[in-house]
Amino acid sequence: MERIILMVIRLIYKVPEWWFKICRYGKDENFEKYSEEKRYAVLQELTQRANRAGRVEVQCYGRENLPKENGYIIFPNHQGLFDTLLFFETHGRFFSFVMKKEVQNALLVKQIARLVHAKAMDRSDVRQSMTVIKQVAEEVKQGRNYIIFAEGTRSRNGNKLLPFKGGAFKSAVYAKCPIVPAAVIDSYKAFDIHSVKKMTAQVHYLEPIAYETYKGMKTGEIAEMVKSRIEAVIEKYGPEAEESSAN
Repeated sequence: MERIILMVIRLIYKVPEWWFKICRYGKDENFEKYSEEKRYAVLQELTQRANRAGRVEVQCYGRENLPKENGYIIFPNHQGLFDTLLFFETHGRFFSFVMKKEVQNALLVKQIARLVHAKAMDRSDVRQSMTVIKQVAEEVKQGRNYIIFAEGTRSRNGNKLLPFKGGAFKSAVYAKCPIVPAAVIDSYKAFDIHSVKKMTAQVHYLEPIAYETYKGMKTGEIAEMVKSRIEAVIEKYGPEAEESSAN
C-alpha cells in the first residue's frame, strides 16, 4: 500500500488525465471508436510511469518467445496485484485477462477490466465459468490474446507456486492455441511488503507450447507441464539462485 501511495503522490498531476481516458475509452459506446492499440497505449504509459515513480525496476526476458501472430494465452504464476502491471509494461501488444468475480468491482480494476473487456469468472458457478471459458476460446480464435492466472488466486508464499488448476487450460484446448508460460519473480514485493525501497521484479516469457504438443493431454497434465517449466525458471533466476551463486 505504501508504494501505491508513493506512485499516486508522484504522479498526482497525471492521474486525472489517465482516469478520464480509462473511463472514456472503456465505455461500451466508445469501444469501437478507440482501437485496441490506443487503449493499450494508455495502460502502457500509465504502468511505465507508475513503476518508475514507485521505484520498481521491471526486467523482461524472452519477449522474442511471444508468438508472431496474435491468438494465444499466457499462463503466468500469480504473486500479487502488481503482476498485471508487469505485463502491461512488457507485453507490447493488446491483451485481455480473466479475473475472479470477487475483484471485479474493485476500484481501478473495474475500470481497467472494462477498458480491455476482461472476463469475470464465478468459480462457484459451473455454468457461468464454462460460459467464460468458451467466450475466451472464441475470442482467442479471432486473434485476441489473454492472460489467465492458473493458480486461481495469488500465492502468499513469495516465489513459491500454488497448484495450477487444470480447468484454467480449457480455453486453450478449445481454441487450439499456443500456450505461453510466463514466470513472475519478486512481483509480490511491490505491493505486499510494507516498503518503498528500490526493488526489481522480473517476468520471463517462456517458449510457447504449440497445440500439437499438448493435444490429447488432460488439462491437469497440461497444468503440471506449465507449472514445472515456470518453477524451473524461478529456481534458476530467482533470489535463492542468486544467493547460492554468491556463496
